Amino acid sequence: MANTPHGGVLKDLHARDEHICAQLKEEAIALSDIILTERQLCDLELIMNGGFSPLEGFMNENDYKSVVESLRTADGALFPIPITLDVSREDIEKLSIVPGARLALRDPRDDEALAILTVEDIYQPDKVKEAIEVFGADDPAHPSVAYLRSRVKDFYIGGKVQATQAPVYFDYVALRYTPTELRSHFKKLSWRKVVAFQTRNPMHRAHRELTVRAARQRQANVLIHPVVGLTKPGDVDHYTRVRVYEAIMAKYPNGMGHLALLPLAMRMAGPREAVWHAIIRKNFGATHFIVGRDHAGPGKNSQGKDFYGPYDAQDLVTKYHDELQIEMVPFQQMTYLPSTDEYQPVDEVPKGVQTLDISGTELRKRLRTGAPIPDWFSYDAVVRTLRESYPPRNKQGFVIFLTGLHNSGKDNIAKALQTVLNQQGGRSVSLLLGETVRHELSSELGFSREDRMKHLLRIAFVAAELTRAGAAVVCAPTAPHEDSRQAARETIMQNGGSGANLFLVHVATPLEHCEKTDRKQMYAKARAGEIKGFTGVDVPYETPSYADLTVDVTKQSVPEIVHSIILLLETGSLL
Repeated sequence: MANTPHGGVLKDLHARDEHICAQLKEEAIALSDIILTERQLCDLELIMNGGFSPLEGFMNENDYKSVVESLRTADGALFPIPITLDVSREDIEKLSIVPGARLALRDPRDDEALAILTVEDIYQPDKVKEAIEVFGADDPAHPSVAYLRSRVKDFYIGGKVQATQAPVYFDYVALRYTPTELRSHFKKLSWRKVVAFQTRNPMHRAHRELTVRAARQRQANVLIHPVVGLTKPGDVDHYTRVRVYEAIMAKYPNGMGHLALLPLAMRMAGPREAVWHAIIRKNFGATHFIVGRDHAGPGKNSQGKDFYGPYDAQDLVTKYHDELQIEMVPFQQMTYLPSTDEYQPVDEVPKGVQTLDISGTELRKRLRTGAPIPDWFSYDAVVRTLRESYPPRNKQGFVIFLTGLHNSGKDNIAKALQTVLNQQGGRSVSLLLGETVRHELSSELGFSREDRMKHLLRIAFVAAELTRAGAAVVCAPTAPHEDSRQAARETIMQNGGSGANLFLVHVATPLEHCEKTDRKQMYAKARAGEIKGFTGVDVPYETPSYADLTVDVTKQSVPEIVHSIILLLETGSLL
């Protein structure tokens, strides 16, 4: 028997609004509309299908503030993550967004109207407070804080939604279940106890042993419920991961496990995220939920320390156990015993018994280099799948991102680097000069901070597509703002696949030299007021907080700089 939904009632808005669906679709044609971002699309899908029960829309200001401060909506319901719909001031004015207005929310992939939102309020969040309270620190090393700073617009809209249709998918359709469908599946199979396993990474033998052990101890079945929405930049793409999950499901005892995909946009919020994940799995019908060590942790902060303690997530889920009404299963780290050819929990291995493990870092190294991966660690089918998607390091694409002032030498460095890489062969080499891309792709944009961001994200998008296909990409935009450079990095890391290898090179040639040697007289025109928004004159250049390499043409020749970049690539085993 499936677990009771969070709040007592599954908020399946598709079922609720089915009788007026045709009417809503007709209404949506004439409404102003918002094209959703990828994160908003994930959030809306789980609002509509009941995965975020008891929510029925995006949070208004009262709910948002209450969730940020106390992990509860304004009416007291436990919900640890703010679910918000962000818009810009321009959107508010252009779309005439006011309380009471109705807006069509459209899928960014096919422009279909998925829902109609009735606006309750419009409010400006305190993003710094949101970062500190929800993620633990206003630190851009946290991917969601970086997203909050660079991608989230300045205003939030609160309001309930009515469902017109679910998003349409063309991949792994048979594995995509709504909460209602998954609950029906459990009922049909008479699954009374279900242990849900959350993951955003490939699974190996240790994960299989862990989940089987958890199920047997509780006389339950296993739900492998991986996230296939937004995850951490640099994670293995969901196509590869799902092929891995399909391969590993064949290794479970017959009838024990089931695979279903979750279209969740993760926040990597550690303890709060663990509570959120528990609520979601409860809504999908699970009775037990495995909470891992440093569950949904993003890694290291700017000081090189973990954002969250290893057991903070388990502690917070335990704190809210009575309200969650889903049994937490603490993750047990499994280790391999070669003497018996089996996996055992680390704390149950007798002292002195030999154990073997391969860390995630070591696994990635072996995939990069083509080194063998032993069958005691993973299954042949899993390793084969990973090798198909992640070729050796010297076959992967990469991006060299040169940033600096106009006439700093970055364009000449980029052209010279393209020539050297073409000489070496092995990859196609693409050159994306800032001015060339602006002329070809961004001719309608100006030089405002927002337009510069759009321009840079276009460069990043093209770079990600090319490097994912194994190309070497040399980008040379001015990119004066730290937040836009970070947004570009995220775009490449999120979409570059195995080619998400990004190296930032700061061409730190002094302004005085750039201006003195400027044969095009761009600086002179800017100082005369003929050019507005020119970097170095009326727009300051923000020095990168981190660069893989810093160079200066007043101290090094272009050949020397190119050679240092080649050495950087060789150190990373990319050449």
